[in-house]
Amino acid sequence: MTSVVSARNVSKSYGSIRAIDDVSFDIEKGKITGLIGPNGAGKTTLLKAVLGLTDCRGSLSVLGLDPFRQRKELMQNICFIADVAVLPRWIRVTQLLDFIEAVHPRFSRSRAEELLSQTKVRPDAKVRELSKGMVTQFHLSIITAIDAKLLVLDEPTLGLDIISRKEFYGNLLNDYFDGERTILITTHQVEEIENLLTDIMFINDGKIVLDASMEDLPERYVELMASTENAEEARRLKPIYEREVFGKKVLMFEGVSRDRLQGMGEVRTPGVADLFVAKIKGAAA
Repeated sequence: MTSVVSARNVSKSYGSIRAIDDVSFDIEKGKITGLIGPNGAGKTTLLKAVLGLTDCRGSLSVLGLDPFRQRKELMQNICFIADVAVLPRWIRVTQLLDFIEAVHPRFSRSRAEELLSQTKVRPDAKVRELSKGMVTQFHLSIITAIDAKLLVLDEPTLGLDIISRKEFYGNLLNDYFDGERTILITTHQVEEIENLLTDIMFINDGKIVLDASMEDLPERYVELMASTENAEEARRLKPIYEREVFGKKVLMFEGVSRDRLQGMGEVRTPGVADLFVAKIKGAAA
């Protein structure tokens, strides 16, 4: 497969703070990769490096280009949505479409207008008259109308209600993703996107602590809900994390077959959010 993003021993420091610490990974073409991490883990810095907004040590290639030194060329094939859609509040919807049509060679005005016709965003409205959800819809309509190879989303639905978030991700899959484009997304609302993802990366303290396909997770990780008595036996298999729910012990295992846990309690595949907590807190413990 072809790597859209390829990182080898990439690091970035701000003074004595190591924001990215010797990370290596590949993001393949046609994948939807979730970059998940706690606040201050290095997600934003890593996205800035991918977008060419900051330099870094090591080798980083995006669409075959050096993102920092060849950023102008790279930006012709990348779209980016941040947690806050920064659009001029005084401008009208049609005026902004005029501007983008004039400056971006891959923008389809007709496609953007078609998408906006499915929303409540009026063409003559000013940005300041739009709700946060409408601004996000407007932004997504613009992005979707640009024929880009890579879409980077940084907390794109922050502050939106659940209906708007569902619509956002539904439109993203239906109107943008086609199996050829690639999406890199960061969010704290992991449960809402895990069914969309093809791959997952966990980052903490600047290091990648998990890099796997979603298909591989059930083979690598298993969760056991056991009584106190059975939990003692299960601990001999060295779980990576343990928590308590309604008086029962929930133990997370890596590389332990489900057969070895049969008879000890309820065996299940962990969700991404629970796996994330286990990897981060388990490592800290």
